[in-house]
Amino acid sequence: MPRYYFNTRIGDELISDPDGEVLRDPDRAWEMARAMIRELLKTDGADGALLSATIEVTDDDGEIVLEFPFAEAVLDAPGGPITRH
Repeated sequence: MPRYYFNTRIGDELISDPDGEVLRDPDRAWEMARAMIRELLKTDGADGALLSATIEVTDDDGEIVLEFPFAEAVLDAPGGPITRH
């Protein structure tokens, strides 16, 4: 199974994940990124800098597999804002 690294980008700063997680596929990596963001926002609060941050999930080769904006995790959270079209 592949290893995914969950690096956090806040502005120009990149906080690297040196260990990563072995997961079955990118869908599971997406779920884990969302859970990590929600937990971080719950414990640290949702200030402007953090809401503009992104988790960049990379593979063993350092290639970006997906990017998950913190703001997106807030929007799809239970009890989050409801969008009406």
